[in-house]
Parts: sequence; structure tokens; C-alpha cells
Amino acid sequence: MNSARTYDIGLVPGDGVGPEVVDSAVAVLRAAAAGSFELRLTTEDAGANTYRRTGTAMDEDTVSRIRSRYDGVLKGPVGLPEVRHPDGTEAGVLGGILRSGLDAYANVRPVRGLPGAGSPLRDGAAGIDYVIVRENTEGLYLSRGLGVGNDRAVSDQLMMTRQGIERIVRFAFELARQRGGAPADGVRRVTCVDKSNVLRSYAFFRSVFDEVAAEYPDVERDYRYADAAGHDLITEPGHFDVLVMENFLGDVLSDVAAATVGGLGMCPAGNVGRAAAYFEPVHGSAPDLAGTDRANPAAQILAAALMAEHLGEHRAAARMRAAVESAFADEAIRLLPSGAVEGGLRAATRAVVDRIGA
Repeated sequence: MNSARTYDIGLVPGDGVGPEVVDSAVAVLRAAAAGSFELRLTTEDAGANTYRRTGTAMDEDTVSRIRSRYDGVLKGPVGLPEVRHPDGTEAGVLGGILRSGLDAYANVRPVRGLPGAGSPLRDGAAGIDYVIVRENTEGLYLSRGLGVGNDRAVSDQLMMTRQGIERIVRFAFELARQRGGAPADGVRRVTCVDKSNVLRSYAFFRSVFDEVAAEYPDVERDYRYADAAGHDLITEPGHFDVLVMENFLGDVLSDVAAATVGGLGMCPAGNVGRAAAYFEPVHGSAPDLAGTDRANPAAQILAAALMAEHLGEHRAAARMRAAVESAFADEAIRLLPSGAVEGGLRAATRAVVDRIGA
């Protein structure tokens, strides 16, 4: 009699290299699950090609299923540069649809240097291990599709609420309590990133941060203006443990962070709410690599590991991360200067799968 746990997982393959890297991540996830739990997979239609066919990147029925049916959702990169709304913004992306539709308020982006993955930093990526926690439903991106203007001027509004700030800051402090502290000194620390010296909305963010931080005397509070944070993520990355920030700033600084650990192809993200969550790579759909077997699957595999952890399958998640790290460390996976993988995506996937049981 099979008593293994079974999880219903929604797959959103996406556009460009999305279907290829999602297939890679599923192969690794199945290897890590073997003998422990089973996966029941359902593919959902969404992205730029869906918009081309239907006029919407994801319909409400699909959002409803993702909200209520699945234990977890693994999403590939979506969007194509040429698929745009009449106002010029991308039409195939899902951030505005899913983050608001699921109230997935916490965007969680682990940044960790792996031996062999490469870094432009003088001392390499050793000692880089922090998490960017980005508020996902408010801030400047709340104005998506709502900007006003004419051919002389355009305005987008930045808004943050007390409820939104409180819950994302509390999420960051709770996460810090689960971690081992910053690599440089082992101190559990949450860094508030803002522009409170310039804008009232960011001053509000910092004041609420301080109120919540008072509830966590065991975690050090820390501060950076956003421009200084961009500098320090490069010059002293070992100082950071968890960083929390508004939506737009999190989007920008997580890409800065990715550059220090081998590029966007190395970084996963989780989008977490109280009732639903989905997991994805931070990189785009790279349509120029689609069908060439050259895309780097690491971020998508690591996103699947985040999903496994969210499901409570911590052993499987740890095995997946260790297998990726091992494949890079012994150069079974090597990145080309372009960010593509030497030897191909399928070979990289086999290298990780082979190390799952090692």
C-alpha cells in the first residue's frame, strides 16, 4: 500500500526558455521526491503566447485554481519583448495578475554564492548568503496600468499602507530568526532599505519598520538608503542577512545582487501569501535561447527547491540545493560569459539529477 504524501502542483511553463527550464526543474524535483512524496502535476496556460491567443495573460479561472486547488505552483519565466499592451507595457507578464490575485505579498529572493558559479567581484562570491524580502503588492508597482498622463507628462503614484509594511517587515524578522545570521559576523540582522531622506512614503516605511523591529530584540535592525545598499551589496555583501524593502527597490536591487553570484540564472524567488504561493526564477524568458538547449536551469531548479521547502519537504529541498552546488563546484556545470551553460541545459539537468542521491 502506497502511503507516500502526494502534492498537487500547478505548472506554468511560460514563454521562451520557460518550458525547457521548468521540465529541468521537474526532473530534479522528482528525483529528490523519490521514495518520500509524489507529485500530481497540472499544466496551466499563461504568458505572452496566451495573451496573443486570448487577449489576457492569465484568465480569472486559472487564477482561481492557483488560489484554491494547488499545494504549490512552479512558474517559468513569462513575457516576450514584442508582446505589449497599447500603452507600451509588457502584456505577457503575470506579476500584477498573480501577486495581487493571490495576495502573495512577500517576494523572497535568496542570494547565495556557489563555488564555481563565477562572480565579477574581486574576491568572488564566497561569503554571500542573504535574502532580499521585497514587498510585492504595494509601492510604485501598485500603479501598474493606472498611470495618468498625456504627450507632455506622465505620473505614476507610489503608495504604501501601514498594514502592507507591517506584514512584510514582520515576515523579514521571522525569516531572520530562522537563519544563522550574516556570513561576516553571524549576527541575525534585518536591513531596512529605503529613500527616507527624500520621500515621505519611504520615511513612513522606515517608521513602521522601527515599530515592528521593537518586537524582535533578538534580531539586529540595520538601515541603508537604496543607493548605498546597491554599493554595499557589492563591497561588503557578507554584512547582510535579510533585507526588506518596497516593491520597486526590491526589483532593482535583486538584479544587482544576482550579478554578484553569477547572474540572473542563479537566483530563484518565492511569492508567498497567507493562502497561496508560487515559485519562479528571477530571470526573463530569454527568447533568443529558446530551443537551443543552452539556458541555465539553476534558478528554476532552486525555485523548485523553495517550493519543496514551502511544502515542508525540507530534506528534498536541501538535497536539491546540495546537488546544484556540487554540480557547479566540480565544474559539471560551467557558465559561459553569456550566462548560458557549456554543454547544454539537458546535460546540466543530468548533472544535478545524478548528484541527488550522491
